[in-house]
Amino acid sequence: MQNLTVVIAGAGMGGLCAAIALRQAGHQVHLYERATTLAPVGAAISIWPNGMKVLHALGVGAAAEAVAGDMRAMSYFSHTGGLLTRFSLAPLYQQVQQRACPIARAALQQLLLEAVGEEAVTLGVGCESYTETPEGVCVQLSNGEAVTADLLVAANGTHSTLRSAVAGEPIDRQYCGYVNWNGRIRMDAALGDPYEWAQFVGEHKRVSLMPMGTDEFYFFFDVPLPAGTPNVREQYRAELQKHFEGWAAPVQQLIEQLDPAAVARVEIHDTRRVPRLVTGRVTLLGDAAHAMTPNIGQGGCQAMEDAWVLARCLERADTLNAGLNAYEHQRADRVAGLVLKARERAAIIHGEDPVATQAWYEELPGSERDILGGLIKTAQGGPL
Repeated sequence: MQNLTVVIAGAGMGGLCAAIALRQAGHQVHLYERATTLAPVGAAISIWPNGMKVLHALGVGAAAEAVAGDMRAMSYFSHTGGLLTRFSLAPLYQQVQQRACPIARAALQQLLLEAVGEEAVTLGVGCESYTETPEGVCVQLSNGEAVTADLLVAANGTHSTLRSAVAGEPIDRQYCGYVNWNGRIRMDAALGDPYEWAQFVGEHKRVSLMPMGTDEFYFFFDVPLPAGTPNVREQYRAELQKHFEGWAAPVQQLIEQLDPAAVARVEIHDTRRVPRLVTGRVTLLGDAAHAMTPNIGQGGCQAMEDAWVLARCLERADTLNAGLNAYEHQRADRVAGLVLKARERAAIIHGEDPVATQAWYEELPGSERDILGGLIKTAQGGPL
């Protein structure tokens, strides 16, 4: 296909990866990001092998691996500290020939921005709406200006204002029933093994410690709560102490050592399946297309897969329409299935059906084969 002019709405992980992939294919790309600074949302991101393979194909994988955490094993503990299961991730890495890389979001975002080039990104300007013509797509910007391109990629995240227009019907975010506190903390042997992803589970809650590089753990706390509960930063420590009273010593130490000023508190949402990812000269990508809970670590990875597949489909097609249709065909079922899988995992972890959650606790000892099998299946389902 001839080289295209492409506007990308959003300069998060998905938008930046799409920009790299499309520029590698010879297209002219410019990103518009509503935020005035590229501050990452969340402390870290777990990039599983399918996402890392895309980053390597984009030319940033080696740099990402150099600053990522060295996660060699995975464990589950009861909320009082009893070991439920511990196993090596080596079988996963050997099977798919790629390790997972938990990494600071700021570090990854900087690597992607450098690969794109800051000159290709306009900050403080969002994409508000669009109008299509046979000759192109006219994008209305938040500063009152308009730009015309051959293609608009809506990669503007879970709050995308363009999603419903592409879908042809309202697609609202839906609350998944729990709140997540997350941040980063200096590694300490009293908190956990620096090469292991440890999770404490019980009472329909969860605490996680994952090595993320730079001698730090990425941590998060999950608690089922109604939507709209008070979010007061000065109360974070007291709130967590209340929710996790009586939990294991590493959890108590984590709460004591965390810096509330550097903790994000997020009500977790996802979206139902979007009926279409493409219309005319506009396509959805990343969280704008398939916001999912973080329970299977695939939100960012799927945005990376989207970016790679979109560029390849356009490269192989004779027309823009054919390329976008091929992209939708290759991605729609894959991402919808993972959104559902993540939602079901959230329901099990957080007690939507208490009987099912208790059964999961009881099944964790001896579950290594099933967990590894699921991780391998997800990785092998990627485009690379």
